[in-house]
Amino acid sequence: MKVVLLSGGVGGARFARGLVDVAGGTNVTIVGNVGDDLEVLGMAVSPDLDSILYALAGLNDEDRGWGRAGETWEALGTVSALGGEDWFRLGDRDLGLHLVRTQALRAGEPLSAVTAGLARALGIEAAILPATDDRLRTWIDTSAGSFAFQEWFVARGHRDEVDGVRFEGDADAAPGVLEAIAGADAILIAPSNPYVSIWPILAVPAIRAALEARQVPCVAVSPLVGGRAVKGPADRMLARMAGGTTPEHVAGCYAGLIDALVVDESDPTGPDAVRRVATRTLMTDLAASRRLAETALGAAA
Repeated sequence: MKVVLLSGGVGGARFARGLVDVAGGTNVTIVGNVGDDLEVLGMAVSPDLDSILYALAGLNDEDRGWGRAGETWEALGTVSALGGEDWFRLGDRDLGLHLVRTQALRAGEPLSAVTAGLARALGIEAAILPATDDRLRTWIDTSAGSFAFQEWFVARGHRDEVDGVRFEGDADAAPGVLEAIAGADAILIAPSNPYVSIWPILAVPAIRAALEARQVPCVAVSPLVGGRAVKGPADRMLARMAGGTTPEHVAGCYAGLIDALVVDESDPTGPDAVRRVATRTLMTDLAASRRLAETALGAAA
């Protein structure tokens, strides 16, 4: 069974690891969000792609939820002591990946080729594709002003309530993305924040059009448990921008794009527009991620 997964970072990466275990790496293509990408200290950083790479390579920090396990922070300490840009935390182990990516991009390689090379070097069988090789950036509109995503999320601690999300850039789908969608037996949307993790992928017109024209089931997994986000501002954003945090509100973020929504068994009934599949969605370990992936695949069968 060939599966395409649209995914953001932390929650999506955990789900991706379970999915690869269940479906087999050679059968999975992961399309990752690049709206969060940024430049830090002259280096090209792709936080969501990196979370997926580290999770599938077994290198991710499970306790922190992002970055590499066993990380140290000597380089960042020196940056801080010298008055450099230190608000975005890059660990010593993490720096190696960003240096390799930055060098390759400056040599003219597209992000998709660079990401494929990193995946091969880490022994990952699944295909990991950025949604686009073009520049696409997420901007957050608040009463305090408009901010690039990472400035709002990290530097400002996502404390500003969100009035709108918009995307900067005229992007085409990266090579392989549309072909993977066309050849898939099922399409899944990871339990990621709809607005800032999945919508940037759907902001690529060709990808949205491919999902609208799909001939196979598309199943989304809600990022909420009991109407609350496990981590991050997804529940606050849904309450403010969609009017609530029920499965109906989550499904509304994907109107016309999904056939079923997997929700936690603690969530209320609904949604009415698509089929609801209830299970335990909290991914406390790999076994839980596997069970959730099995449920999502079952809903797409």
